[in-house]
Amino acid sequence: MEGGGGGGASRDLSRVFSRYNKYLGRLQHNVCETHSFLRDVRLTYSQGAPGSDPPASPGQQCCISIPCHEEEYLKLMVNHCYPCIVILGQTCNARCQVLNALLGSRLLPTNKHTGEENCTRRRIRFKHGKQTQVSLALPQQYELVHLMAANQGHWVTIPEEDLEIHEDEDPAHRLAELEVTLPHSLLQEVDIVVSPCRGFQTAEDTLDSYLPHIQPVVMFAICKDKLSEVDENELKGIEEKFSSLPIFFLKVPSFDSELIAPREPESERSLLYYQLQDLGYLKSSSATSVPGGEPCSLLVEQFEQLRRLCLFSKQVLQQRLVNEATALNRVHCHWLDIFINQAFDMQRDLQITPKRLEYTRSKENELFESLMSIADIKQEEMKEMIVETLNCMKEELLEDAATMEFKDIIIPENGEPISTRDIKCCIRQIQDLIISHLNQAVANKLISSMDYLRESFVGTLERCLESLEKSQLESSVHLTSNHLKQILNAAYHVEVTFHSGSSVSRMVWEQIKQIFQRISWVSPPAISTEWKRKVAQDAIESLSAAKLAKTICNQFCKRLNSSHEAFAASLRQLEVGHSWRLEKTEDLWLKVRKEHAPRLARLSLESRSLQDALLHGKPKLGRELGRGQYGVVYLCNEWGGHFPCALKSVVPPDEKHWNDLALEFHYMRSLPKHERLVDLHGSVIDYSYGGGSSIAVLLIMERLHRDLYTALKAELALEVRLQIALDVVEGIRFLHSQGLVHRDIKLKNVLLDENNRAKITDLGFCKPEAMMSGSIVGTPIHMAPELFTGKYDNSVDVYAFGILFWYICSGSVRLPDTFERCSSKDHLWNNVKKGVRPEKLDVFDEECWELMKACWNGDPSQRPLLGIVQPMLQGIKERLCKSDAKHLNKGLDDST
Repeated sequence: MEGGGGGGASRDLSRVFSRYNKYLGRLQHNVCETHSFLRDVRLTYSQGAPGSDPPASPGQQCCISIPCHEEEYLKLMVNHCYPCIVILGQTCNARCQVLNALLGSRLLPTNKHTGEENCTRRRIRFKHGKQTQVSLALPQQYELVHLMAANQGHWVTIPEEDLEIHEDEDPAHRLAELEVTLPHSLLQEVDIVVSPCRGFQTAEDTLDSYLPHIQPVVMFAICKDKLSEVDENELKGIEEKFSSLPIFFLKVPSFDSELIAPREPESERSLLYYQLQDLGYLKSSSATSVPGGEPCSLLVEQFEQLRRLCLFSKQVLQQRLVNEATALNRVHCHWLDIFINQAFDMQRDLQITPKRLEYTRSKENELFESLMSIADIKQEEMKEMIVETLNCMKEELLEDAATMEFKDIIIPENGEPISTRDIKCCIRQIQDLIISHLNQAVANKLISSMDYLRESFVGTLERCLESLEKSQLESSVHLTSNHLKQILNAAYHVEVTFHSGSSVSRMVWEQIKQIFQRISWVSPPAISTEWKRKVAQDAIESLSAAKLAKTICNQFCKRLNSSHEAFAASLRQLEVGHSWRLEKTEDLWLKVRKEHAPRLARLSLESRSLQDALLHGKPKLGRELGRGQYGVVYLCNEWGGHFPCALKSVVPPDEKHWNDLALEFHYMRSLPKHERLVDLHGSVIDYSYGGGSSIAVLLIMERLHRDLYTALKAELALEVRLQIALDVVEGIRFLHSQGLVHRDIKLKNVLLDENNRAKITDLGFCKPEAMMSGSIVGTPIHMAPELFTGKYDNSVDVYAFGILFWYICSGSVRLPDTFERCSSKDHLWNNVKKGVRPEKLDVFDEECWELMKACWNGDPSQRPLLGIVQPMLQGIKERLCKSDAKHLNKGLDDST
């Protein structure tokens, strides 16, 4: 092979591209699974399953639907990742030499008499095929029918006439590229494109036609000691259009030996180096890229160092995969957070809505009963108020009546009598005058006496109803609120302003009119001032305040009762609607917890593990540190810049364990770093674990000194043990502040550093409350009794801490006698449910014992909050440590 070491370079390059294609395949598989997941989500939340009811509410559909732009991004993500080596260069001869070196054969002719200025070679694309074949094809389209010289007989080097573009060719042939298929191992992994001569197509145009479809590894062959002005302009154009595109610059041997400059000492930089540096391709400090960072261009001035293309290609390809895996994982995590938040909302809805409905019913009953009792009490007050109002207004009413002018009636000035019809009309007008004045006065006083009802009953009830109705499908129809307003209107028309059409006004008006209609008049009188005063006097005296008050209150109670019944009926209708909706919500909640969130979490674990594997490689397993129910923990000396590490190896036996592990990983990765939690550095999926076909997830975590179980066996001082208890409480509080419940607090899940400060580990059972399915998990002696019912909250961690605190205060790992006597796990659980707890030991401080008992209380609502436990522990520690110090000082004094 040309170029020295070319065969080795080709093999190494094949391995680089093979590795890339392997990881690319995993990335593509993940994207396909993600698309499948999206289809299922749309079916469930947007359209509803076939034959099922529509989504529970528009809000849920909007929360869980996937943004279109993210979906489009996923479709395009891996389409541009297929690898291709693109060879640019100063001359066709230089480019041909590089191609021949890569494939280990003189496939393209090199002619020292051919200059770039009169070169007419077309673009060439080398692909893998079982048989050697040469053809013309339009780029990204179809093969052209053309008689090729290479197909007329055996060839070693592709004939010149097949490479050249002829002036008399039709436009399609001139645009076509020469496609060469070869059974070569390197071409199995990557295509190679050799750019055409500059006179036919610029390097910029060549890249532009390929970059939308490939992941390029760009080479630039240099056969001279310096770049010409044409070379510099070409490279400037590439930099401007494809910024930050790394290029592997390779110096190839020249045909003119006199042009080959003697090799310069490595400490000195060549003219080529400084030219490329000025063009922005080479960095001033180093010509290699920083590990884990964006790859940069590289200049290799010895052709025998073609092997360096392998490292360059690895960096370019790896960075692309890392970028795509990172972007994919970001999308996974974003959607997963949406699902978890939605689960919280649905759980809250399921818990709060029935309580709101019950509260609404009880509050309305309270309001109704209060108003009914007020009606009885107010009847006497109303009678007194009407009497008082009449007495206060009597003289004013009589005077107004005496001086009033009748409408539409002609009164004779000589005092002659008028017709009976006109007299009745005059009497009605006097009555109307009295009614209008009295109605206004009585109604205003009734309104002012009942204003306090609005805030004490109505405000809270209205707000509760509004929040309930916002979650209804028919958000514009507020039946319950409307019936509530009817009750308020019946309740003495409790409104801020008074208007003549109010119910109270009409009530007073109609009642007085009925009383007036029963009055008998002497007729035909003369219409005089005295007569008008007498009519008004008789009308006022004929009014019965008691009857009027009773009638008003009876009408009020009747209307109140009618509104109460309408309210109760509408509330029942509201409950039926919510009952149907909550059933759908519960089904949705179950799907999120059991199906969608775990499935998405697994995709997220795979995309993040791919990213970690690309960046840091597969970790090396050291000696075994311990075994658990679901995995083995090994020592790992170094990974990802962390030293030392612990590696938890888990081989999930089924889909459920896969999903649980994936969710655990997501919760751990989502948590902000905290000094009381063991840090998770990363994860790698080993697809050939143990040299076999098993798939294992390797979780790489912070390595600590020992666990609390081991430490207690080594006899820790009381002050150290109490500080550990404080650390554990701080860690649990942090988890709870992030919405998580650990569910497996125990001695072996508390790790200590070299200073005996504690950190909580193993979040295998850790979940947000909204994602807990009610499964029975944990370690038997630390499990709260309500865990067996399937309905529990984060207070189970308080219970587990109470048991842990028993061990901490005892200073040993000996099982409590009450638990030791249990013959089996079921026996232990039955005793715990009956109230059996660890016994009190002589070494226990009384305050510590009381704190333990409070923490493991059988009633979760009676357990103390950890925000209260922490300062109590701090006080206990300060008191006991101060007491120990006094005893120590006294002992020293006695000894002296």
